[in-house]
Amino acid sequence: MSFYDDRILPYVINLAMRKRELRPYRERVISAAEGRVLEIGIGSGLNLPFYRRAHDILGLEPSPRLAEMTRQAAKRHASRVELIEGSAEAIPLDNHSVDTVVTTWTLCSIPQASLALSEMRRVLKPSGQLLFVEHGRAPEGNVRKWQDRLTPMWKRIGGGCHLNRPIRDLIERAGFSIQQIEMGYMRGPKPMSFMYEGRARPQ
Repeated sequence: MSFYDDRILPYVINLAMRKRELRPYRERVISAAEGRVLEIGIGSGLNLPFYRRAHDILGLEPSPRLAEMTRQAAKRHASRVELIEGSAEAIPLDNHSVDTVVTTWTLCSIPQASLALSEMRRVLKPSGQLLFVEHGRAPEGNVRKWQDRLTPMWKRIGGGCHLNRPIRDLIERAGFSIQQIEMGYMRGPKPMSFMYEGRARPQ
């Protein structure tokens, strides 16, 4: 059995995403979600404890094993959670049907990130918001070179994760207007740790 067998990889990803350093990002981003919320790549439900103002949470997750972990986590939280197995590139929801879309370290691994962002814009109400925290392309040229060199190997060992995606540009090109953004390195190797955290609205 390969190390990257889909019976193992969801648990490896879940362990990695539990890192203590990520908790403040989760708290800030998730606490701002309100109304009917769609979380893209809800994974094992690590964000559930931080929802404060969401009355419904729709969790889109392509991995059945991670979705089952979310079902177990949802039993410990009062918010209503509905899981949807599917792809972010073809979200099975009506136009303008959610108030908030949340992505936390998800855009790096979606095969067609631009298409997924267009789908997020489609399902958001005109007054809705996209809340995001993602790692991606760094501003320094020497770090970018390392990100480009490492990404082909990193995708194979990290479930399709790209180190070098220009997150802000992707969001804006998909028809969003950035309302707030913070960018900078968290602790760790620079090619893996440049963060984008913010809020955007459909244009």
